[in-house]
Amino acid sequence: MRYLPHTESDRRAMLAAIGAKDVESLFVDVPAAARLPGPLDLPKAQGEMEVERAFQRMAMKNLSAGCAPFFIGAGIYRHHIPAAIDQLLTRGEFLTSYTPYQPEVSQGTLQYLFEFQTQVALVTGMDVANASMYDGATACAEAAAMACRVTKRKKVILSGSLHPHYRSTTETALKYTDMAAETLAPDPLAMEDLMGRVDSATACVMVQNPGFFGHVRDLAPLAAACRESGALLVVAVAEPVSLGLIAPPGAMGADIVVGEGQSLGVGLSFGGPGLGLFATRDKYVRQMPGRLAGQTVDVDGKRGFVLTLSTREQHIRREKATSNICTNSGLCALAFTMHLTMLGETGFTRLAELNHAAAVRLEGKLARLKGVKVLPDSYFNEFAVHLGEDKDAAAVVDALAAKGILAGVPASRFYPDWPELHPVLILAATETNTDADMDALVAALQGVL
Repeated sequence: MRYLPHTESDRRAMLAAIGAKDVESLFVDVPAAARLPGPLDLPKAQGEMEVERAFQRMAMKNLSAGCAPFFIGAGIYRHHIPAAIDQLLTRGEFLTSYTPYQPEVSQGTLQYLFEFQTQVALVTGMDVANASMYDGATACAEAAAMACRVTKRKKVILSGSLHPHYRSTTETALKYTDMAAETLAPDPLAMEDLMGRVDSATACVMVQNPGFFGHVRDLAPLAAACRESGALLVVAVAEPVSLGLIAPPGAMGADIVVGEGQSLGVGLSFGGPGLGLFATRDKYVRQMPGRLAGQTVDVDGKRGFVLTLSTREQHIRREKATSNICTNSGLCALAFTMHLTMLGETGFTRLAELNHAAAVRLEGKLARLKGVKVLPDSYFNEFAVHLGEDKDAAAVVDALAAKGILAGVPASRFYPDWPELHPVLILAATETNTDADMDALVAALQGVL
């Protein structure tokens, strides 16, 4: 029996109060193509075995990342996850616990959050990091709002190197505020002049390194230009493994660093869940969203952990809150911490070296293909290639998927309205890619180009 507490008169009164004609008008912002015209066409009830078989048949239609040459990246990356991580995560103390956020949270949880924060601060080159956020895109949006609070300015410049999901999430978050986003065109050649756009009204410039199309850049000149104008530099890192080899954003002068932590400890899972990273300078810590776990001593002098900072509306006055984020990605943050701890500093650097070496080998093999051009002049483990003016990267990806090869991500998937990007394919190579995988990709591309 359905539980519907509101009467028809209740619903009419609520609609009248908000000025809506009917319930359907509440969904006008949802595109018609994304809405169902009626109930789902599902079969009648079946037994447990029949349902299992039906799902198995559906699952067999998928091309698994573990069973095919896999070059998909563009924000989510395939890395080897040690078996010990999954084994430890399934312990009841971690897996079955409600994601904690109250001040009286357990010492064990506070300790691993403290260690997670320490690791994020170290690899990003920043002073302090929070206890994680939902994902890289929402962390990016929160950084824009934070920069506006710090500078008391309203303009946010979004680089063309920024991941489209990060960009659109930030634009959405700012849309109904007095803050405004100035979004630059996608930039596969990294030719944009960001320094020339910074002025006295700019709250922050948001860039990604490595960029969405793979470019690795020295951001120190841009950081200096931002400081001169009183703006903040926000750097997004979608591939945290790159921080094992590339100079961290903090060393280049970044004021806020955000990112996606999925690469370390968290599986692909069809694109989720993610793990938002957020770090900043000490002087801005009071404006940082999310929570901060700290270390102290108790009355007996024993080490203990506390929730040091929680500037959100459940804990302080709404007008003083920096964010309405109510929790962190606790289990994913723990997986990140476990993976980085198992690697250690030397292992983390070695993992980054393996990733870059794999990408260099892939570029060398792609050089055999006539008409294929690698766009970035410097990259980490991912780069964009131009397949030729008359080529459609999306069609190429579909053709290779039919051959059992997951051949990257077409730029048109993110930029359908930019025809000049339709021949552009984004390829990622990690420590999981073998030379045989790369040879299979090159041979298949040769057959369809």
